Amino acid sequence: MNVFNVHSNRAPADGVVKERWYFGGAFVNAALDKASLSNERNALWIQRDDGRDLTCVQVAGLIARRILCYVEPGARLERGQRFGFIRFGSRVDLYLPPDAQVKAAIGEKVYAAQSVLAWLKTPSSKTR
Repeated sequence: MNVFNVHSNRAPADGVVKERWYFGGAFVNAALDKASLSNERNALWIQRDDGRDLTCVQVAGLIARRILCYVEPGARLERGQRFGFIRFGSRVDLYLPPDAQVKAAIGEKVYAAQSVLAWLKTPSSKTR
């Protein structure tokens, strides 16, 4: 995301926050690969209702010096619900199960609570 994007972070799926981790760090350009490990970041482990796990990581950028996270372990999230905010240039990394079918293309602009990022198959049906 660049400084002109909205940096409100939303839950990618319905589920419960199992754990939250904060890591202090540097503030290099969030577009660089090393930002995922070097920069200030906050990770949420979300367990979906079907028991599958997702991890969202808020990553601060070069200008962003503040990550806000509004949820704690045990919180129930609904898909599209706001869980945090990052000030200015930043990014959110989403770690999906290996069998997820990614629908968003690299470089594609996605819209909160509207764009489908990936499908996760379940034995009985197809769910987001």
